[in-house]
Amino acid sequence: MFKVNPYRPGAGLMPVYIAGRDEDIQNVSQMFDALTMDIPTQSIIFSGLRGVGKTVLINKLQSIAEEKGIFCKHIEIEERNDFISQIAECSQAFLRTISAKEKFKHLIQKPLEAIKSLVVSFNPEDNSFSLSMQDRELYVSNNLTQTLTEVFSTIGETAQKTETPICFFIDEIQYMKQNQLGSLIAALHRANQLGYPIMIIGAGLPKIYKMLSDEKSYSERLFMYKKIDSLTDEQSEKAIEEPAKKFNIIYAHEATNKIVEITKGYPFFIQQLCKIVYDKTNKDVIELSDVENCIDEFLSSLDERFFKSRYERCAESDKKFIFAMVECGELPCTISNVAHNLNKTVGSISTTRAQLISKGIIYPVRYKELDFTVPEFSGYIQRLEEYKQWCISK
Repeated sequence: MFKVNPYRPGAGLMPVYIAGRDEDIQNVSQMFDALTMDIPTQSIIFSGLRGVGKTVLINKLQSIAEEKGIFCKHIEIEERNDFISQIAECSQAFLRTISAKEKFKHLIQKPLEAIKSLVVSFNPEDNSFSLSMQDRELYVSNNLTQTLTEVFSTIGETAQKTETPICFFIDEIQYMKQNQLGSLIAALHRANQLGYPIMIIGAGLPKIYKMLSDEKSYSERLFMYKKIDSLTDEQSEKAIEEPAKKFNIIYAHEATNKIVEITKGYPFFIQQLCKIVYDKTNKDVIELSDVENCIDEFLSSLDERFFKSRYERCAESDKKFIFAMVECGELPCTISNVAHNLNKTVGSISTTRAQLISKGIIYPVRYKELDFTVPEFSGYIQRLEEYKQWCISK
């Protein structure tokens, strides 16, 4: 018989109850209020490990912004998807919204010309604009920063004149190409200097801070940085208990404590374990034994659906690097200890390190220190037979 389950593990799925993010939601909501009053503030970058709820948070913020009359568009950066085509489409969507009102139609030509130049110059496969070879030459630019800045400046000016502020929500921002990221920062910076009501809410892995500061020194003033971490014990308890209350189901205190202990407060883990427990239990009170009976299935589900997909993206050299990190015992670990465990020099493993950072498997924590972007990834590795054999063969 079908049973409604209030827990929703998944990539960015909105939970029934969002725990521990009230302060962030309230602060950003007030920033949206300022934006609607034509008082632009800093843009925001949320960073954190996989499974802490970054996507859920920015999706919630987008719904709040839309309710306040802000034009919003969501962009998810993927290694195979080009940012230029996405930002061009989002900008065109803004102009379509504006042009629906007759009195504003005269304002769209200038930003449309800027978008046309961006597409023709940096996404030539896009056939959105039909131009003759002669006309195409008029729009070609060799400078992405100048061209994207012109797009932001012109749509920002239009946003101000039409009293329609803009917010772009950019997820997985760490996958942006460096030159495109630098151009985006410069374009937003110029729009802010001109006082136009346009902002960005971004989310990405922890390495994004370094990417931004390496690209433009002023990015630290342009963006407000906010780390999204695991939940506190109190927040975790609410994430566990609140969804079930709607169905008159309660947790014994010991059961809640066990879930907090096992999940370590990571929102995705809480949703996954609670979903399994809820499915397996057919009574009004969930006991400690109910949770304990589901732990093996919980770990297996993480291994198969959460950890495995990331591990299988790794080449053999990547896997050995990961094994050496796990063998360090305590994380974050130093690159020199990883090299020691591999019986190699630091220089000889630098390429593998860079590849793993690029793939989003590890990230630099502090100078010469590394950690996994996925919580509890080391536990998964330790359960692998491949890792156990590697340890024996050393």
